[in-house]
Amino acid sequence: MLGVQDIRLDQFRSNVLALANIGKVHNLPTVLTASYAEGPNGPLLPELFELFPDAPYIARPGWINAWEDPEFKAAVENTGRKKLIMAGVTTDVCLYFPVVSALAAGYDVYAVYDASGCWDMMSELTSCMRLAQAGAIVVNWAVIAAMLQWDWRRPVAEGTLKNVFGGHLPFYEWLASNQNFTKTQVAGTDEQ
Repeated sequence: MLGVQDIRLDQFRSNVLALANIGKVHNLPTVLTASYAEGPNGPLLPELFELFPDAPYIARPGWINAWEDPEFKAAVENTGRKKLIMAGVTTDVCLYFPVVSALAAGYDVYAVYDASGCWDMMSELTSCMRLAQAGAIVVNWAVIAAMLQWDWRRPVAEGTLKNVFGGHLPFYEWLASNQNFTKTQVAGTDEQ
């Protein structure tokens, strides 16, 4: 994570955890992986293991492109999904390579740029353009949340609002609290 310089590290971490919480709220099959975690790349965030204790974790011995690891590829195939949501520490390497490989294998891929990062803003912008040119759907985590939520009347709405938007967008939590307070006040007025 330390190499990510196009976004503040606290915001980057929050974005990664927001995306993970979206997966948890919507019960999405999840595959975790890291390449050479004991080296300079470092380990995955511990919160990811806490959120997904039963998810397969593929400790790649050195492959930079996760898709080249047969165990990772098999774990993705075992999900049975043809649409993938992917993020990686770095957009230009950790995300780009497996996204392009998954696209070539026939998957539809949503590349989450704000749960990934780069050394600088120009690298991030050009990486997002390259991903789009390759056929990926380049989005932020809030778009993923909205696409999966689809309708605020769905039962998972409370989890999306509270755990995802409220937990990772402070202004949204304030808006939701204000709306709940207003509803309570209106309901109290109606009873009088």
